[in-house]
Amino acid sequence: MEIEVSAEAKDKSLNRKVAITVVVLSVFMGLCGIKDGNIVQAMQQAQSASVDTWNEYQATKTKQHVAEASRVQIAALADPKRAAPVLAGLDAEIAKYKAEAPRLAADAKAQSDQYDALNVHDDQFDASDAAVSTAISIAAVAALVESGWLLWAGWAFGAFGLFMGLCGFLGWGFHPALLSGVLG
Repeated sequence: MEIEVSAEAKDKSLNRKVAITVVVLSVFMGLCGIKDGNIVQAMQQAQSASVDTWNEYQATKTKQHVAEASRVQIAALADPKRAAPVLAGLDAEIAKYKAEAPRLAADAKAQSDQYDALNVHDDQFDASDAAVSTAISIAAVAALVESGWLLWAGWAFGAFGLFMGLCGFLGWGFHPALLSGVLG
């Protein structure tokens, strides 16, 4: 007894729609992956620069404190005439550190803010990747079970993924806070 199994789908139009869906979403996901990788690199640079600048700020504040403590000790213990040049030098250093510290703090804060701004777009691309991957999976199942409503569900996930990816590419401020909160 032989049983014939047909590998051909009954609805070729559904398979064509699935194929087009998979191609479009895969290409878009690839482009988003490249952009997201670049954003992650920029985030790493901003984070590294922020940490370095905060370290420089802390070192400046420490040097300022040491110079101020030294000045107090020298002024209290040394002969005023002999200590005058040393005190003048310490006053110059203290003034330099006082001027430098706010600039360093502002630079570090700006780099931290840059990281946060980039993180919004990274989250957008992550949401896009998740939605598009889900859409492709649903579309594949739709082809296997020959279900039009499943393809529509895949398109819904795909549309959300395309929207999130466009938000990332175009710099739109939409942030999937709920999704990030649940998955983060």
